[in-house]
Amino acid sequence: MSKPTPKHLPADERRAATVQAVIELAADRNPADITTAAIAQHMRLTQGALFRHFPNKEAIWDAVMAHTSETLLARIDAAAAGADGPLAALEAMFQAHVDFIAGHPGVPRILFAELQLDRATPAKTRVLALLEHYRERLLEQARLGIGRGELRDTLDLDALPVLFVGMIQGLVIQSMLAGDIRRMKRQAAALFTLFRQGIGTRP
Repeated sequence: MSKPTPKHLPADERRAATVQAVIELAADRNPADITTAAIAQHMRLTQGALFRHFPNKEAIWDAVMAHTSETLLARIDAAAAGADGPLAALEAMFQAHVDFIAGHPGVPRILFAELQLDRATPAKTRVLALLEHYRERLLEQARLGIGRGELRDTLDLDALPVLFVGMIQGLVIQSMLAGDIRRMKRQAAALFTLFRQGIGTRP
């Protein structure tokens, strides 16, 4: 049996390919400017073929955010599971997130674009849910770390997730301004060292 051509993929593969196309396009352009025509052209399809799998552009963005959320959370969960202790888990999660963004530079652009919207959309709802799930995972590790004496028992648990995610956002913005998204990978270790010194019980 011959392998399906790009124009004749099964429905699930077509939807997955559409998600990847949006992420690729967002790497070097404003997500708000990505039209369904641009997506179809990037995939070498007609808009009609695209809309056979998605009813509208909003549904495409929802699928992009669903994929992003599932993939990122799976990666940080795997990173934490392989770490030796809560503090090491936080560092592994941090590095896994940085690596994910460096490999998918369109993702933070899409996230920022959705959060700036002044109206509720399915995609924005997914972004907010992603942030909450991420926060829960960080707090779980923080509480374990306090219990095991790895993290200071005076930690502000409301501030810790904000600072953790804020460090990554700062790396993303500076790397974008420099025109080199992989720059964040070179700076990540030093930044986390400062973070660890602030929350750990050891220097």
